Amino acid sequence: MTKQDRYKYFVEYFSKNQPNPETELHYGNSFQLLIAVILSAQCTDKRINQVTPALFERFPTPESLAASTPEEVFTYIRSVSYPNNKAKHLVGMAKILVDVFNSEVPSGLDELQKMPGVGRKTANVIASVVFDAPAIAVDTHVFRVSARIGLTNSKATTPLAVEKQLVQYLPQDTLGVAHHWLILHGRYICVARSPKCEICPISWFCKYYEQTHTESALLKAEALKLKKVKDQKKKNALNKISRELKKRSVSGE
Repeated sequence: MTKQDRYKYFVEYFSKNQPNPETELHYGNSFQLLIAVILSAQCTDKRINQVTPALFERFPTPESLAASTPEEVFTYIRSVSYPNNKAKHLVGMAKILVDVFNSEVPSGLDELQKMPGVGRKTANVIASVVFDAPAIAVDTHVFRVSARIGLTNSKATTPLAVEKQLVQYLPQDTLGVAHHWLILHGRYICVARSPKCEICPISWFCKYYEQTHTESALLKAEALKLKKVKDQKKKNALNKISRELKKRSVSGE
């Protein structure tokens, strides 16, 4: 199957079965989405949605956040990953938003990336979700799933390289939604450690499935599974002997 075929089937399937995917981050406006996406770096959307209600209530505007301190912001986001750095980023972002952009979230990728905590991925999310720009953000899910399906090749070793390949082959009007298609598929089916190929609706055109479900690959996987079971039984037996020897040593036998 060619790469063009995989792209064709990918777009056809998700356009029909998931035509209007949305971010799972909760937000009310572009300012809140910007905060949520900055916080979501290396953290789950579920965790971010737990901390943002109180944060949004305390800092409803860029001005209120810009007037705060990283120390205060930290108290609201202490449970997310890297809270110290993110607290500094949020306050710095708000100050630039107020001083440079008149408290309005800019639409351009270059302008967005002038703010602390806003890298290319975050900028692409804002551009596509808020401004409907033809941009696709590459996070760990997008990076992994696009490679597994076969949308990207071995040369795509960085997020930017993945982004360029996806932009090259995907229809421009699907770039924003394709980001969500790949994220949601990676979050619930094509998970990192053990992809759920048995329930995957697109396995029939997936390169990973094609490579791992040949007869030889399945036999190899089964042999590895049996070896793990055997090794675990051996480990359990050795642990049992070790416990018995310790017990005898304590009792003086």
